[in-house]
Amino acid sequence: MRNKSINKIAIVGTGFVGSTTAYTLMLSGLISELVLIDINAKKAEGEAMDMNHGMPFVRPVKIYSGTYSDCRDADIVVITGGANQKPGETRIDLVNKNTAIFKDVVGNIVRYNSDCILLVVTNPVDILTYVTYKLSGFPKNRVIGSGTVLDSARFKYMIGEHMGIDPRNVHAYIIGEHGDTEVPTWSLASIAGVSMDDYCRDCNSCDSDNFKETTYNNVKNAAYEIIDRKGATYYAVALAVRRIVEAIVRNENSILTVSSLLEGEYGLNDICLSIPSQVNSDGIARIINVPLSAEENRLLNKSAASLKEVIAGLQL
Repeated sequence: MRNKSINKIAIVGTGFVGSTTAYTLMLSGLISELVLIDINAKKAEGEAMDMNHGMPFVRPVKIYSGTYSDCRDADIVVITGGANQKPGETRIDLVNKNTAIFKDVVGNIVRYNSDCILLVVTNPVDILTYVTYKLSGFPKNRVIGSGTVLDSARFKYMIGEHMGIDPRNVHAYIIGEHGDTEVPTWSLASIAGVSMDDYCRDCNSCDSDNFKETTYNNVKNAAYEIIDRKGATYYAVALAVRRIVEAIVRNENSILTVSSLLEGEYGLNDICLSIPSQVNSDGIARIINVPLSAEENRLLNKSAASLKEVIAGLQL
């Protein structure tokens, strides 16, 4: 385990997600230094200026715009840059555009820093986490994708809303791809140690099967619905990134559904997928082998096969 304290974060990309992530980190009190990097240097500079003007209201943090050379002493580099998902466009549709962008981005980061943790947020995040792992040459524990941390939060929120329960007290995971083949692990979902099936049976206020199908579809399609209404998603994903950063900075050993390289877990190899994982100051300390139902395992393998098909067409 790394003994150094984590004080500096670099964010590459200051679009909606990058700038909102920077703002959540400024408010978090987790770090002392934050550098914003963007191909549009004036945009990065403007975001830094805007946040600095609020510094009298928050815990001091040094925020500035910079270049890739400023990644040199960053402990975590968050990558949010890339082409945005447009209405009617899937995350997979973005793969070729963003893979080309990442060849430049990752190359520039590792030129100056080979010891940081790389946190990938750009979509399609599982594929780009794999691309980043291959391009960087970093050990797998230090290449992390935001994965289905947001999807799992949406899952908990929607279950909590339906049940009238604080979503922080709902334990449930979305695994697999952050996208159309993501897998709801209903067999693991629980409230106060009571499985969802038993809780629904005791509650007896709705059609459990219909509730599950509706909830899953609402989680899976949430980004499309938001993009259709406002053009982009950025608040909740920025909070998801802040949560991952917090687990790393505070060495929490938290369990989060981040995306990382699988090497035999769940019978899968050479693919990045979102699986409950132990996250601490080393990055990913352990991938948890959770007990899945036969159907969930089938869907996870289907999700992996879908991503492998896309990866096979990439030129890395």
